[in-house]
Amino acid sequence: MLLLLGCGKPKEIQIVESKNINVISKEIAQKTSAVTKFSGEVKPVEKLEKTLPALTFMSAQWTDLMPKDDLDALLNPPDYIDEIAENSAEDQLNNADLTNKETNAGIITDSKENAYHQALASTRIIPAINDAAIRLPAYIVPLEFDDAQRVTQFFLVPFFGACIHLPPPPPNQTIFVNYPQGFTLESLYDPYWVSGVIKTSLVENDTAIAAYSMEVHALDIYTDE
Repeated sequence: MLLLLGCGKPKEIQIVESKNINVISKEIAQKTSAVTKFSGEVKPVEKLEKTLPALTFMSAQWTDLMPKDDLDALLNPPDYIDEIAENSAEDQLNNADLTNKETNAGIITDSKENAYHQALASTRIIPAINDAAIRLPAYIVPLEFDDAQRVTQFFLVPFFGACIHLPPPPPNQTIFVNYPQGFTLESLYDPYWVSGVIKTSLVENDTAIAAYSMEVHALDIYTDE
């Protein structure tokens, strides 16, 4: 499931059951030339063509990227959250970490609440997924642009969260992508199918922390399948 904007009514996108999807990478052609100084003749070097091997990208769910106990904790938030009206001033996150009225001097004593707060900041990953070729739906958080205003670095996230009822995704639900060739992002609200090789590497910047990175092979506007 992919959600958009947790502080309003979320846009929900249903994901089909996992299946294998064959994706053939685009052909990469490179042309070079060399000058033979001895004879003064210019001889073009034979055109070099390299085709990346075909990969099978397995459809993945975002929940595949986090330990089960983290997921269970996030699905069972503290009871006090239900007492806060959605979209109220109290519901908005400030610059500090999530706190609540039952916290004593910053120490959370309730085990359920403690598990929830730990899951919100969890960098715990699934080691077995490292170097896996996967395909998953995601929203894009742009970080850097080139001179043509194409996005060259970004985070992949399952939803945009900015309030207590739905905080920002934890690090193990955030993927960092370096994409030097860049692409034009028409709207933040457009979800994408993203195919690539995922890595279990921690990346931190001023925007967020990502417990994963990805070598992206394909970006396609999301469509129901």
